[in-house]
Amino acid sequence: MAEPDPAIRRFYTIQLLRLGGAILVVGAILILTDTVEAPDILGYLLLLIGLVDFFLVPIFLSRKWSSRAR
Repeated sequence: MAEPDPAIRRFYTIQLLRLGGAILVVGAILILTDTVEAPDILGYLLLLIGLVDFFLVPIFLSRKWSSRAR
């Protein structure tokens, strides 16, 4: 059986990281709007981690995995 294309695995990895970041942001919003009882600092921490995970981590990974020589 042929090996799966590494680009497909990398694509799905990036998409799962983005999904995880979005879920963290939604959890943070729930905490900060007092829908879920938790300390506000936890909400801000989840918000920060979620935004970094959603916006910055995919950029860093795609640059690291780029096949172009830099």
